[in-house]
Amino acid sequence: MAPKTPPLFLILTLLSLLSLTFFYLHSTSTPPPPPTPPHALSAAHNSIRVYVSPLPRSLNYGLLEKYWALTSDTRVGSEVDNEIRITLLPKLSPKSLPYPENPIIKQYSAEYWILGDLLAPHELKRESFVKRVVDSKEADVVFVPFFATLSAELQLIINKSVFRKRVEENEDYMRQKMVVDLVKKSEAWRKSGGRDHVFVVTDPVAMWHVKDEIAPAVLLVVDFGGWFRLDSKTSNDSSSDLTIHHTQVSLLKDVIVPYTHLLPTLRISENKKRRTLLYFKGAKHRHRTGLVREKLWDLLVNEDGVIIEEGFPNATGKEQSIKGMRSSEFCLHPAGDTPTSCRLFDAIQSLCIPVIVSDSVELPFEGMVDYLEFSVFVSVSDAMKPDWLVSHLRSYSDEQKDKFRKNMAKVQQIFQYENGHPGGIGPANLDGAVNYIWKKVYQKLPIIKEAVTRERRKPSGVSVPLRCHCT
Repeated sequence: MAPKTPPLFLILTLLSLLSLTFFYLHSTSTPPPPPTPPHALSAAHNSIRVYVSPLPRSLNYGLLEKYWALTSDTRVGSEVDNEIRITLLPKLSPKSLPYPENPIIKQYSAEYWILGDLLAPHELKRESFVKRVVDSKEADVVFVPFFATLSAELQLIINKSVFRKRVEENEDYMRQKMVVDLVKKSEAWRKSGGRDHVFVVTDPVAMWHVKDEIAPAVLLVVDFGGWFRLDSKTSNDSSSDLTIHHTQVSLLKDVIVPYTHLLPTLRISENKKRRTLLYFKGAKHRHRTGLVREKLWDLLVNEDGVIIEEGFPNATGKEQSIKGMRSSEFCLHPAGDTPTSCRLFDAIQSLCIPVIVSDSVELPFEGMVDYLEFSVFVSVSDAMKPDWLVSHLRSYSDEQKDKFRKNMAKVQQIFQYENGHPGGIGPANLDGAVNYIWKKVYQKLPIIKEAVTRERRKPSGVSVPLRCHCT
């Protein structure tokens, strides 16, 4: 008898099972595509496009030439630069001038490193987060390359007596005015009202005379301490409103950037036994918020295991700070003339656990860096209680302190500006401060674009006051 032909239903069922089996085996045996490297992902999909405003060289690198052309500087901390003028400068070309090493100026050197990175050849910056464009219409933001800190510090060296006056003898004021005049005449400023412009204003006295005019822009500042009040005694104009309004600075539009650290970096592998509990070196008497520092000084100066000493930013003070921070478990950070200081970033590079005594402090890269993983925050009221602070710090176990230091080591490079290139012109470290600053600006682009849109639809001649009073 001939074999029976399989029913059509059975044949279709077998074919379906074979197809499913083949699909399953193929899909599970094929390896997934390799992951995109983190930096490549950022550069490809999340880069920020920056146009550099065409200011004359006299407002940036020309100021460096002017500074190094000085025969000498008699201020505290200037010894190192006076030595450089004699030994190093004769060997350098004008295109490779360093930023001043005087710690009073160097701590605010962000302007130098940010511009140097933007001017680096494109082929060296393929993985960088920031992309320079040659047409402002293609840009997300416009960078204003004015060395505002260097301009201010030059004036303080050459003729301090006119620094607060709006007179022609005040070269810093004239430069500030030139920057604002040039930028405001540009098509880019007229289109946005300056909302998408970026200024580096790290020194509290930088751009002092034109703060109200650049207030709509994105300001890169170390904190908001220099933006609250002008002293009526030091202004020679007739304005009755000498208050710097809180509306001019805000975490919504501005970016807190790190001070430039002054002490060398200590790697976690180089860390040694620390025998001092708490260390602080600096000036006891400061202004405004520095009153907390004076009271803390008196409370702690005679405590066992605590070193509190007066110090100045010169070569001797630097060596003492290196030794003190590297041999101490904790480093004290009370407010001084401003809420923060470069001392915090020196502590991070020294793996000395920061003890931040403040009820209101703004820190760089929050949301990207969790300071609680390597810092101790203390309220002013608690710190002012006799014996409280020392007792609190002694309660941390060795395991907790080791964990703090390991976490600190992971973020050290995030707070580093230097790129190792002559004259500072070269690509910044991909995981360094410059790229992190631009990542923070990038996060604010939706707010910037909304502000620009609102600015454009205002009727001609209408002035709408800034209303944002927020943190």
